[in-house]
Amino acid sequence: MISHTEILHTSGSTGRPKAISVEYSRMLASARMTCDFLQLKRGDTALLCLSTQYIAGRMMEVRADERGLRLIRRQPSSHPLADVEEHIDFAAMVPMQVYESLRVPIERQRLSRIRHLIIGGGAIPPDLESELASEFGHDPLCPNHIWSTYGMTETLSHIAMRPIGQRWYQALPGVSLSQDADHCLIIDAPHLCPHTLHTNDIVEFNPDGAGFAVRGRKDNVICTGGIKIQIEEVEALLSRHFSFPIIVTCRPHPKYGEAIVFLSTQALDEQVLRQILPPHSLPKQIIILPALPLTPTGKPDRVAAKEILKVYHNISGS
Repeated sequence: MISHTEILHTSGSTGRPKAISVEYSRMLASARMTCDFLQLKRGDTALLCLSTQYIAGRMMEVRADERGLRLIRRQPSSHPLADVEEHIDFAAMVPMQVYESLRVPIERQRLSRIRHLIIGGGAIPPDLESELASEFGHDPLCPNHIWSTYGMTETLSHIAMRPIGQRWYQALPGVSLSQDADHCLIIDAPHLCPHTLHTNDIVEFNPDGAGFAVRGRKDNVICTGGIKIQIEEVEALLSRHFSFPIIVTCRPHPKYGEAIVFLSTQALDEQVLRQILPPHSLPKQIIILPALPLTPTGKPDRVAAKEILKVYHNISGS
């Protein structure tokens, strides 16, 4: 097969979306790595329910081509299993699709029969992960394996996976990992990316160095009054106590340097906030919006959140 190049687009969750050119032969190498790890074989069924405009959906097509999988296509939606009656060996979903599927009994049953389900495109909310782990993680009657994945467009989908309910991601074969002085992850995977990739993801390696956990992004650190706050850690804590999403962001402040701001679609009980958050993580302002800014892949759009703050303060004068 003569290799060609494809143009892929990043999600734009932490900056402006950008186009990157990749060799199809490297996409095939990524597909082979995943299929080998999950022991997928020719004729297995794979559910494609993600947009093929982005790497997660496109790689499902490439995996099907590389391994001879039977691809079942559904339009991206919050209920991808609504009319899927076939047995599914392999599926990839984002957390929102998994959450909504669990709320409908027939879809929940279909979800439980998927042999390998990978969840990516953003962090899995702690409550959702707990629900999955308690419902499926230790059920001897449930044959499936559910994985949280770590990766990005530049790595042609995931380069590490961890079973639901466990803390540490394990790198897939052929991927070498290290850290820089700021504890950000460095990825060396020459079969996927021709150069070493320096990420902005702050990670912690386990004691034997064989696995890692993601604390958050270096560019998602708020320094308020000299104390550094990791945005993702605050959002994870909030998700355990509020049933609706909250975006944590910040604006310049003459005294604190940066002031923490919460964006929400519903009012927040400030007494509850004081009970669950340390004083330095409390917001200086809460803004209620009709809808939260999200990227096309459903992640918090942090660039748009900052623009909303600029517009809000220009209008209010505060």
